[in-house]
Formats: sequence, C-alpha cells, structure tokens
Amino acid sequence: MTIAIHELNHMLEFGRLISLAAALTATEDGDASLVGPLLDQIAAPIAAVMADGAYDGDPVYRAVADRAAAATVIIAPRATAVASQAAAAGTPTPRDRHIEMIAAKGRLGWQQAVGYGRRSLVETAMSRYKTIIGRTLRARTLPAQKVEARIGCKVLNRMNALGMPVSRRLA
Repeated sequence: MTIAIHELNHMLEFGRLISLAAALTATEDGDASLVGPLLDQIAAPIAAVMADGAYDGDPVYRAVADRAAAATVIIAPRATAVASQAAAAGTPTPRDRHIEMIAAKGRLGWQQAVGYGRRSLVETAMSRYKTIIGRTLRARTLPAQKVEARIGCKVLNRMNALGMPVSRRLA
C-alpha cells in the first residue's frame, strides 16, 4: 500500500488573514516550488512576501521578483546560509542583505528589524484551519482533496469577513 501525504500551502493577506492562494501538494514536492503557482493565483498587487526557512533560496526570490518586482521578500535564511557571489562583487541580493544583517545583529535582532514576528499570524491561521476544518482531508483522490482544501479556505475567508473575535482579560 502506498500512502501519499499532502500538504496545504497558503498565501495569506496580513491584517485580515484572508487566504489569497492555496495549493495542495505531495510532501516530496518542495515548498519552494509552489511560490510561483501560488503568486499566479493572486490578482492584487503584492507589497511583501514573508515565509519561513523552508522557502529560503534564490528560486523563491526570483519567482517573487518576476511577479512583483517591488515586493519586499522576508524569508529567514537557514543557519548554514552563505552570501552569494553577487555580495562579494558589491551588489548584494535581498537574501544577501538578510544574511549580512543576521551576522551583524543576530537572528533575533534581524527578526525585530524586518518584522519577521508577524509570520506567527500565518501559523495562527493554519491552526485555525486545522481546528475548524480539521487536520485531515476526507476526499480520497488528489483532485477531490484539492477542491476540499479550497472549500475549507473559502469557509474560513467567509468567517473572517464576518469579523474576528476580540479577546479581553477578565481577571
């Protein structure tokens, strides 16, 4: 028996946490390979793209630059990341600038300087998806699972459009 595990990859709008794009892939497909197709699903102008270290690499930066040249890319470089040859030549890439800033300020200093902490809102949105919609897909085939995942995103978008809860400490 072969079991295929699929991952749901999201692109969310900050502030409203509305799902702008989603793709369901097999785990052997790299997350970074989805950036282009996910960006293609977004018609609105893109000001910034923020992702975790799984997306670190020049192909992601190129995909963003091809679709939204003015967009700021904030991706945590891996701990083993090294600057490119362009940085040595005096024309550092955005990724090189992140690596240089981490070397100068430390990883926490970099996170504060670029606002990387906002990425936790995406993790919260994924947690909300898993809590409300469920951790597993019920459909059996990949095409049906993709439809099921898109429906789940639309349901959460509708719920978010109605309003987010306001929490207050009582004691």
